[in-house]
Amino acid sequence: MTEYFRSIGLSYKKAPLDIRELVALDNEQITHLLGQIKDVLGLEEVLILSTCNRTEIYYSHEEALTHPILELLGLAVLLPEVNKYSQYFDVREGLTAVRHLFRVSLGLDAQVLGDQQISNQVKRAYQASADLQLAGPFLHRLMHTIFFSNKRVVQETPFRDGAASVSYAAVELAEGLTTQFQAPKALVIGVGEIGSDVVRNCMNSRFSSVTVINRTYEKAQALATECGFEAAPIEELPKVLQSADVIISTVSGHEPLISRELVASLDILTYKFFLDLSVPRSVAEDAEEVAGALVYNVDAIHAKTGETLAQREKAIPQVEAIIEDSLHDFMDWSQEMIVSPTIKKLKGALEQIRMEEMARHLKKFNAQEQAAVEMVTKSMMQKIIKLPVLQLKAACKRGEAETLIDVLNDLFDLESSIEAKEVK
Repeated sequence: MTEYFRSIGLSYKKAPLDIRELVALDNEQITHLLGQIKDVLGLEEVLILSTCNRTEIYYSHEEALTHPILELLGLAVLLPEVNKYSQYFDVREGLTAVRHLFRVSLGLDAQVLGDQQISNQVKRAYQASADLQLAGPFLHRLMHTIFFSNKRVVQETPFRDGAASVSYAAVELAEGLTTQFQAPKALVIGVGEIGSDVVRNCMNSRFSSVTVINRTYEKAQALATECGFEAAPIEELPKVLQSADVIISTVSGHEPLISRELVASLDILTYKFFLDLSVPRSVAEDAEEVAGALVYNVDAIHAKTGETLAQREKAIPQVEAIIEDSLHDFMDWSQEMIVSPTIKKLKGALEQIRMEEMARHLKKFNAQEQAAVEMVTKSMMQKIIKLPVLQLKAACKRGEAETLIDVLNDLFDLESSIEAKEVK
């Protein structure tokens, strides 16, 4: 089963922001693309993960479907020439794809090492697949193994200790940029997961005031009240931009929320800093052409959590050991799934023999004797099948399962037994 697991995707490691934002998917697009892959390609297990750092599609199929999946991705993001960006995509298969999903989900492959947000993003991706019945036995088992591994990482290592995330890094950078201001004012736009984290991280910052804006005012007001800040409706964005020294935007859209024209209309006496955590970007790229406006995108926001990241780097070997341990257990399960149909057939064949013999002889016994015979014959069958099952599982680990499957099929005539049972 593992050999059919594949992935195709790009990340910050190879693709710059202007390429990543072309294929970034929102929740609605993910749902649509999952449906298209299911209906057009007939796939039964698919997972799509799209964040500011990556867009990756995982699937199970006997053949690699890189080209058709890229075409469907291009249609989903209105980028029909997506294949011309194929050099930015990585294609993985088998154990390599499985291990990569582990590393991504646990934060080893994050732009900010150990980013705590990735775990929730992976869970939402899995839920989206499950909602569309695109999470079969393999994906279900894989994801729950990953979630359990993440729990072990939290409990057994310091890898998730401290506050090192994109949102935390943004606030720390914002504080550093405004050291020349005696009472810097901050504006946070968007109250999604990242935006909410930014606002909460501002609670212990040096900002004299923090204003929260969101397209839905009630959500901004609720978060601002929780943190002791102010909220403003989206219609007052130009006014609040004028008074803010640093703007942290986390809201994505097809068009930048903060255009060059909007920035040019502001009266910037010294500097105004725009930290854009959105993909696609919510601050126009050319906004920095306006005197005094400085724009930092997600690729420019580097980790500012020195000791925390150093501690996490030291914990990497522990995390990798947990991954390999979990992979070992998962691969054992995956290999055992190969022999599961044979075990089921063998149990069915033996049960068929038992029931036939019981039917021939039980009429000779009273109810108490029948119950005793039922118990004894079931116990005998359990003991008879125990050794073949153990041998099958052991053969899986040795890579010899197919040979033993053939032997059992011939020895017990399993195919004929099943066909006869189905005819009846």
